[in-house]
Amino acid sequence: MARIHPTAIVDPASELDDTVEVGPWSVIGAGVRIGAATRIGPHVVVEGRTTIGRGNRIFQFASIGADPQDKKYGGEATALEIGDGNTIREFVTINRGTVQDRTVTRVGNDVWIMAYVHIAHDCMVGDHVIIANSTNLAGHVEIGDWAILGGATQIHQFCKIGAHAMTGAGTVLLHDLPPYVMASGNTAAAHGINSEGLRRRGFDAGRINALRRAYRTLYKSGLTMQQARDALRASIGQDEVARADLVVLADFLDGVTRGIVR
Repeated sequence: MARIHPTAIVDPASELDDTVEVGPWSVIGAGVRIGAATRIGPHVVVEGRTTIGRGNRIFQFASIGADPQDKKYGGEATALEIGDGNTIREFVTINRGTVQDRTVTRVGNDVWIMAYVHIAHDCMVGDHVIIANSTNLAGHVEIGDWAILGGATQIHQFCKIGAHAMTGAGTVLLHDLPPYVMASGNTAAAHGINSEGLRRRGFDAGRINALRRAYRTLYKSGLTMQQARDALRASIGQDEVARADLVVLADFLDGVTRGIVR
């Protein structure tokens, strides 16, 4: 049987794997599903149509799967999906989706979410993401794989953060941040590519240099956004080393609707 502290309240309509741990005074609501080897600390509330995968660690006082903070929400059956191997620290709040968008909020695998982070309704967080303390994601935000958000980063609704991007502490993002790019400030400005992070993830010098050239095309060439997109697309076929990386960047730019951080 799951190891449930006597003071915890677990609704019989929830589904917990036999290896789940639930700490003192925590509340697990109806419809919640929790996978193997996940540990729920003390004073945690998990509610709504929330699915949590395997091997997660959720620390004390987190609120997982509460109603979206959206005045249009009318009690519809919406969901939260959390993958495997995530760490969710103290006082984190993650809300379910809304019917105005995907109806679901998603957090991927191996995500490190530090204290006091808020992830609002309909957000999509990829794999291997790090979100530092007191960062707030407004509704409908998308975060790509391996992105790093510095402490107290504030992200406007509907913004997209590309894979391997990075923000500095206290950054305010009102526009999309392309993959591989570093940004900081209020409001955010771009400051080159995340070269150190890319090295740590196994990118060799050839790939990093190709992304530096792509950054110069996008930010330093004086081209319009459309011209920069066209130039990047043209470069894909000419660079065997970084072709896949450049495709990621070009595809992201094709989907930009709010403009990019400059």
